[in-house]
Formats: sequence, C-alpha cells, structure tokens
Amino acid sequence: MTPPSATLAGPSVAPPAGPSPAPADASSTPSIPATSPSTPAITASVPAGAVPVPAGPAVDSAGRPIAGGLLALVALLLIALNLRAAITSLGALLGEVRTGLQLSGAIAGLITTLPTIAFAGFGALTPWLVRRYAPARVLATAMVALTAGQLLRASTDSAAVFLATSALALAGIAVANILLPMLVKQYFAHRTGLVTGAYTMALTVGSTVAAAAAVPVAHAAGSWRAGLGAWALLAALAVLPLIPLALRRGRPKLLDRSPSAARVRPSRTRLGWAMAAYFGMQSLSGYAIMGWLAQLFRDAGYRPETAGLLLAGVTAMGVPLALAMATLVARVRTLHAVVATLSTASAVAYLGLAIAPHDGALLWVPLLAVGQAAFPLILATIGLRARTPAGTVALSAFAQSTGYLVAALGPLLVGLLYSATGGWTAPIALLLGALAVQTTAGFAIARPRFVEDE
Repeated sequence: MTPPSATLAGPSVAPPAGPSPAPADASSTPSIPATSPSTPAITASVPAGAVPVPAGPAVDSAGRPIAGGLLALVALLLIALNLRAAITSLGALLGEVRTGLQLSGAIAGLITTLPTIAFAGFGALTPWLVRRYAPARVLATAMVALTAGQLLRASTDSAAVFLATSALALAGIAVANILLPMLVKQYFAHRTGLVTGAYTMALTVGSTVAAAAAVPVAHAAGSWRAGLGAWALLAALAVLPLIPLALRRGRPKLLDRSPSAARVRPSRTRLGWAMAAYFGMQSLSGYAIMGWLAQLFRDAGYRPETAGLLLAGVTAMGVPLALAMATLVARVRTLHAVVATLSTASAVAYLGLAIAPHDGALLWVPLLAVGQAAFPLILATIGLRARTPAGTVALSAFAQSTGYLVAALGPLLVGLLYSATGGWTAPIALLLGALAVQTTAGFAIARPRFVEDE
C-alpha cells in the first residue's frame, strides 16, 4: 500500500489478509492489488523518474471510505461541477459578449469551437504532466487555471485576451477531464460505477445550472461580465479540498514500469482506437444536439422559449440517467445489450425528428436523453478497461483527446449541411452515420478486456 506521505494516496489502511507487502521505495518491487477478483495482482519494478501512482481504493478493512477517500470524493464532485459551467455560461451569453467586445462572426465561431480543440490538445498533454508532477498538484493547478481564466476573460475589453484567457480556463477543464477517471480508480475501485455516475451527474448539473443562471445573473448585475465571472467562485471552491492532498510531503510512489506496463500505448491497440471512436462519435452527436436541436424545434414551429425548454429537457433527463448508467456498466459482464439499447433509442429519435419533429417532440426528447447516456457509459468504461492507474490515464487521454478532435466537426458539419440544404434531412443523415460508427465501436469495447494486455 502507499505510505501516508504519498501524494494523492490518502492515509495508510490495514492490508488484506496474507503476506505483508514489502516497503515501497524507488528501488523496491511493490505489489499493486487488482481492482477486481478477476484481475491478478501486478508486480512491477519501479525505477526512479516514473509516474506517480495512486495506491488503490482508500478504504478501511471493512471496505468503508477513509478520510482521504472522503476528501477525494468532495474534490471529485466539485471539480465535476466545473467541467462544463465555463462553456455553457458563455453559450448562454454569447450574443451579449459579441456586442460588448465587438467580436466578428469568425471570432465568435472560433470561440464556440475552442472547447473541443482545447480538450483535444491540452488533454493529450496530461499524461506527460503526471509523469513529472503529483496528480493532486496537477489537478489543483488545473482548477487555479480555470478560476483565473474565467476571472480574466470577464474583465477584459480585448477580443485577443478574451480568447487567450478562455483557452487558459479550458486547459484546466481539459486536464481535469483526463484525470478524474484516474481519481475514481485510485480511491473508489470498489465503487467505480457509482462514483463515476455521481461525478457525471454533477457535471450535468453544473452544465445545466450555468446555462440556466448565466443570463439572470448578468441581468441582475447589469453586465454580461458578472454572468461569466460568477462561475470562477465555483472553480475556486474546487481548489480547497485539493490543497491538503497537493501539500502532502514526500515523493509519491511510482507507476508500474515493467515491460508490460511500458507497452500501455492505446494508440497501438484495437481497444484504444475503439474507445476513441466511441467517445468521438457520441461527443460529435452530443455537441451537435446541444448546438442545433433548439433551432430544429424552432423550424418545426415551436416558439423560441419552448424550443429551449425541449433542449433543456434532454439535459435534465440525463442527470438520473448518468448515475444509473455508470452503475449498470460496472455490474454487467458485457455491454452489448447496453450499447444496442442506447443506439436504438438514438436512431428512433433521429428518425422521429426527421419525420415528425413537432408532433412527436415529447417522445423524441426522452429518447435523445437515453441515447446521450452513451457519455457516462464511455466514462465508466475507461476505468474498467485498464488494470492500473497508469493504464487509466493513458486510455483516458487517448480516447478523450482523439474523440474531442472528432467531436469538433459535429456542430460545424451540421451547420454546413443545414445551410446548404435548408432543411434537417441531411444533418440527421450525418448523425445516423455517426451513430452507426459509434455502435460498431461500442460492440468492440463491450466485452471485458484491458488495454495493458494488447
């Protein structure tokens, strides 16, 4: 087990019955316990300079979370609340921001595409960061960057500075996106599905509240700047539980650098590409729905306010689905039936939107919400398809950074097809094509296996 001084490892806990593990230092050969009965223990030689590793779930001998685990849970949920608030609050106030900063249409378009670009680029750098710094310190720095970025962009009069500070805020989100699955695996390997569902639900709540409250806050304060800057307070709050973890003394334990662990390169595995394809296709569809569904309903004859409520319904229904889906993923042996169910719901909803967007709206909205549960599914699966925290970080970084590059095309392609054809048949056909790729990739990741073994 990791000693108390290890960064992001929590207090020492009683070892399981059996031979006592040897003390861990840079020259020892620690035994990393498996995260499930079917996963054998991994013994690895750990040279100096390797990546900090978490110690496994922070629980006592009875399986109850210890103090470090409770602190990590608070940090995890607060971070999750921040993962989309900076984006959705800007989306709600984009018109006011364009007017206030005199942004061109091209710059406004770049701003709306910036999140997926930042998630791909900065997310890919995260494994490099945790090879050099303790994960808790990386997360704390990411939340500080998010806080500073939101404050600075709300106070500038320069379009260039607004873009740069938005990128700073998004960099913090991108790093947290990658590291949260590792945090779950480290502290809550015995409750992966439940905790993943909880933080996915927190992410959805944060996104929805920020989108709904940004305009009222701006109106109450008399400025769009308050509607954007207010969310920096939430990001600052997420820093607080990370401080005790980040300030722990002593060098962290090191990641497994055995020959098998050195081969954890998801880009060279079929599982890694299948995970990236599933993540990318569901994100492409998700961002396209967020960006264009309200317009589709307006074109179908709904008033703007009602169209917005229908879009909000997809997000709101996703809150309980996130918790249920992540818990289900951890309990079933294979995901074939789950993948098929989510894809069927999405396919029926897309066809319904093409045929009867007005009369069937109250049916298509919940079906879309079920289909969008592919997001918590893939987040939970990342932790279940890696044996070690090193594998989890590598798989998370590859799947998310590659997937977000694909996702950036979603709103753009839908918009181009909509403009070119003047209708929704072609955009919906695009989403059905993406769904076919997503389903194929989903079946490829459905059976239990580990990226370290490929």
